[in-house]
Amino acid sequence: MKSPANFLLLLVIPLNFFILGSSRLGACIRTTALQGSILALVSLLVHPVTAHTLFLAGAALALKGLLMPWLLFRAIRQVQIRREIEPLIGYVPTLLLGTLAMAGAFIFSDLLPLIEAHRGSMIVSVGLATLATGFLVLATRRKALTQVLGYLIFENGVFIFGMLLSEAMPVIVEAAVLLDLLVAVFIMGIVINQISREFPTTDMENLSSLRE
Repeated sequence: MKSPANFLLLLVIPLNFFILGSSRLGACIRTTALQGSILALVSLLVHPVTAHTLFLAGAALALKGLLMPWLLFRAIRQVQIRREIEPLIGYVPTLLLGTLAMAGAFIFSDLLPLIEAHRGSMIVSVGLATLATGFLVLATRRKALTQVLGYLIFENGVFIFGMLLSEAMPVIVEAAVLLDLLVAVFIMGIVINQISREFPTTDMENLSSLRE
C-alpha cells in the first residue's frame, strides 16, 4: 500500500505551499481541512485495517476535517476578518523559505537510517515538511486566527510522524494529542471572541504590547 499512501502524502506538499502563499483565511481553513482528511485516509493505508486504525482515522477525520474547520469558520464570522493583510514576512519570501525547508526535509529524510518497513515511504519527509510549514505560518503571520491554523498544520506534521508508531503507541496517547489541540482551538476561539468585543484588532503584534 506504499504507492497510494505516498501519492496522498505528496498531495500534502502543494497544500502546504498554498497555505504559505494565500492571504485568504477561508481558503486556508478549507485547505487545512482537506489536508487533515487526506491524512485520515493515509492512516488507513499505511497499516492493516483494525479497530485501532479505524478509530484513529475516524477521530482525525471528525476533528481535523469537520469540527475544527467549523469552529474556525465560526470564529472568522464573529471577528469579521477575511484576510491576512500585513504578514511579518511577505508571501513570496515565505514561499521561498518554505521551498528551502521542504527541500531540506526531503534531503534530511534520505539520510536517516530507517528500518526496512519504512524505506521508500514519504512519511518522514512529508512529516518534516509539514512541521516546517506550520512553524513558518506561526512565525510569519500576525493574526491570531492564522496562527491557530499554524498550530493545526504543525499538529498535522506530528500526526504524520505518529503513523510510524501507531501500532506501538497506545490509543490514549494519540487521542490525548488530538484532545489537547481541540481544547487549544476552543480556548483560542474564546479569547478571539473576547478580544473582538474589547479591541478593534486581533493583530498579534499589537496584542503583545498589552499589559495588565
